[in-house]
Amino acid sequence: MTGRLRPAVLGATGYAGVELVRLLVDHGWVEKPLLLRRSGMGAGSDLADLFPALPEPYEFHPLDWVALRKQGVKLVFLATPHEISRSVAPVAIEEGFRVIDLSGAWRLKQARNRAIYGFGDEDSLTAAELTRKAVYGLPELNGDCISGAALVANPGCYATSIILALAPLLQAGLLDRQRGIICDSKSGVSGAGKEPTDRTHFVSVADNLSAYSVFNHRHCGEIVEQLQLDTSELVFTPHLLPIPRGILSTIYVRLTRTTQATEIETCYREFYARQRWVRVFATPRLPQIRFSLFTNYCDLGFCLAEDHQRLVIVSCLDNLLKGAAGQAIQNMNLMYGWKEDQGLR
Repeated sequence: MTGRLRPAVLGATGYAGVELVRLLVDHGWVEKPLLLRRSGMGAGSDLADLFPALPEPYEFHPLDWVALRKQGVKLVFLATPHEISRSVAPVAIEEGFRVIDLSGAWRLKQARNRAIYGFGDEDSLTAAELTRKAVYGLPELNGDCISGAALVANPGCYATSIILALAPLLQAGLLDRQRGIICDSKSGVSGAGKEPTDRTHFVSVADNLSAYSVFNHRHCGEIVEQLQLDTSELVFTPHLLPIPRGILSTIYVRLTRTTQATEIETCYREFYARQRWVRVFATPRLPQIRFSLFTNYCDLGFCLAEDHQRLVIVSCLDNLLKGAAGQAIQNMNLMYGWKEDQGLR
């Protein structure tokens, strides 16, 4: 693509939304994004009033598709709750815009996995067609499909950390799926979103560590669909850390045969040899949350037991960047033919 792109962002006041605006402003191939106003937000609202760290005013505009076209907008980011993305995306696509959706509205193909959201689509036929056409926006696995997509469903943060950790070993046939895969994941509080709840209140989070949504977290469906696993083969337990941001997933698996650590490391390095935003640590060094904070990296490391069949994998990323806004920028870069690290270096 030649020239500069004018994007619009709906949902810029959330944690991922403001990170997205910050990245777009510094991108280089993108004009200042147009921020869209949801109902209930005052006409004079300004993003810089809410987030004073932003360097200049960012006034909100009403969601008007005709006005967006007149202002040269071609791409719309949805950093909105799932049900809002589910209703807005079909209209945006029909109006001729491309969409990158940061919610879970369009990630899941299988109805049994999607049921946890309880979507009530006004036009079920259109929703079904968009669900079929939406591309799961994990560049390391689906980069070839993202470039031509009209609707890209940005992956969930937990799901990204786990899928990237397991995909190389599954492709190589090294994971013993029948023995089960255990994913123990911990996230900073921003992963729960900006809306306050009893669970995310300071008094509940500080000096505490808690598990939640055991066996029924929304990201389970993404993991099993993208890795082509059966639900019975995976146990995923998310936990809330008393930190603002960052994810650490510890994954326990058994291998199909006796394997050397060098073979496992080679498997990872060859799989991600041309992927800018995955770093493979040399065993026995393991990633830590602080290494990937404020970056778009997913860091992977592992330890192999003395029996050479039990394996522990550690995957770390920043849930607001590689787990949300940074990955959305990656997807935009692929959609418009730019280098994948443009605006993320």
